[in-house]
Order: sequence, then C-alpha cells, then structure tokens
Amino acid sequence: MREHDPFGPATTRRGRRKFDDDDANFLKRGRLEPALAEDPDLPETGDRWSTWDGALHGPHPRPDWIRTEHRAVDTELGMLKTGKEADVFLVQRAVPGTDQISMIAAKRYRDGDHRLFHRDAGYLEGRRVRRSREMRAMTNRTAFGKELIAGQWAAAEFGALSRLWQVGQEGGTISVPYPVQLIGTELMLEFIGNWETGEAAPRLAQVRTDRDGLEDLWRQMTDALSVLARTQIAHGDLSPYNTLVHEGRLVIIDMPQIVDLIANPQGAEFLARDVRNVASWFTSRGLPVDADGLIERLSYEAGLL
Repeated sequence: MREHDPFGPATTRRGRRKFDDDDANFLKRGRLEPALAEDPDLPETGDRWSTWDGALHGPHPRPDWIRTEHRAVDTELGMLKTGKEADVFLVQRAVPGTDQISMIAAKRYRDGDHRLFHRDAGYLEGRRVRRSREMRAMTNRTAFGKELIAGQWAAAEFGALSRLWQVGQEGGTISVPYPVQLIGTELMLEFIGNWETGEAAPRLAQVRTDRDGLEDLWRQMTDALSVLARTQIAHGDLSPYNTLVHEGRLVIIDMPQIVDLIANPQGAEFLARDVRNVASWFTSRGLPVDADGLIERLSYEAGLL
C-alpha cells in the first residue's frame, strides 16, 4: 500500500509560509481583529490590504482570477454561512481603480473558546502531530490544544482541496472550490455562485429537478466518490447540505473532517456513512440507487477489500 498524507497542505514552494502546529502566532494570523481599525496603514477603501503575501497559497496552475497584487484590497461583504466549527464570509479582493476583482469565501475557524469539539475524536484518528506535548494538549482539550485542533482542521481542509482540485485539473471527475490561501485558522476559497450579485450556489438539498437532472447529479456524485476512494480519503460528513450545484455542476465543499481511509481505523465506516447519506436523499426524490453496491465498489477502489 502506498504511503500518502491526504491532510498535508500543497507542496511548499519558495516564499510560502507552511502551517506549523506549534507556532501559536501563525494560528492567529489572518483574523480581522479590532486592533486593525487603529492601523494607520489601512487602505483608503475596503477593510484591509490583501493577505496574499505571507500566506500558504493554493496549487498550480493558478486560476486567472486569483489576485496576487500587493496593492489589492479585501472588502468584507457579509456572512455566507455560520456553522459549529467555522463561519464563512464573502470577501471581494480587488485592485483599486481597475476591473481586477475576485470573489472569495473566507472560512474562519472558531478559536478554542467557541468551537464545539464533541464530534471530532473519530475524525482526528490517524492524523499525525510531531510532538507529544501537542498531542497531549489536543487530547486534554486545553486552550492551546483546541487552538491546535482548529489549525489542524483548517490545514486538513486546505490540503484536501489542494489535492482534489489538482486531480480535477488532471481529468479527475470531481469539482471542489479552488483553495486560494491559508493563514492560521482562516481559509480563503473560491466563491461558488454569482459573482455579480454575491448569491451563493444552492445546496444540493435545495435543488429541484426532473428525473434526467437527478440521474446526472447522481452520476456526478458517484464519480466524485470514486475519486475520493481512489485517493484513499473519505469526506467524513458528506450530505446534500455540504454539496453545491452551480450551473449543473456538483461541487463538494466543507472538508475539515477529511478522513484517511487507511490510517483511520474507522475509515470504512466513514466511507459507508457518506454513501448512505447522499444515497438516501436521491432515493427520497424518487431515484432508486444501490448504496450497498456502491459502498462495495468504493471500498475496493480504496484498497479496503
């Protein structure tokens, strides 16, 4: 069996910052803190200068819409989603005086005082931490340990999206948002939706379509699950509520709990649960699907059988 790390960020190139689970200051970077309001170096428009410089960047080939200019400015336009582990905000990154604009979803993981940790133990099995001190802090849920977990979840999602986006570019049948950058516990992603209106793409659970549309969406879902299995990972929390449909394209989102199917002893259970969660939705919409057969095929593709 080949060794792999589905949770690691994209390969670090010169000039990039690498996530470090024992750098407490790194975990704090990227947050819009009140102190910024007193910074005399704030831009004339917008909320802050672009945080591209100094961040861990997404994989190549980089999409044309990514704004890398040092003079780019970030403007927060509102909240897209609130969740148990993180809140997601819509951010416009633009070069003032030009039409060079990109729309980004900024996912900010909550710190140890606000996040809920009642579900994370099973997901964290198989993830590596370099020092026993950090592992003890995470296990005991100390303030430092919770901060480390938040950083690990952000880094895990960034790494998974980086890998899967590259797989999609190389012909793999899976669509995920492009991971723009990572700083500490703030993950910035491609905004999936209407860039002009700021309206996010609907979740699969909100979609109403005919039989042909359901069959096409199920085909896209099984193709994406097959890519995940061959990469030896499971989404870990896949459902119609963390899958978007944009212009007929199925887009998989929300991957902080990504599971290593080989290293995690519960890997097969997570894979099966993902399949049953989405299969039950399609079945309830009148499309009969063979969940058990799909689980068996994916388990084989993942090397679990």
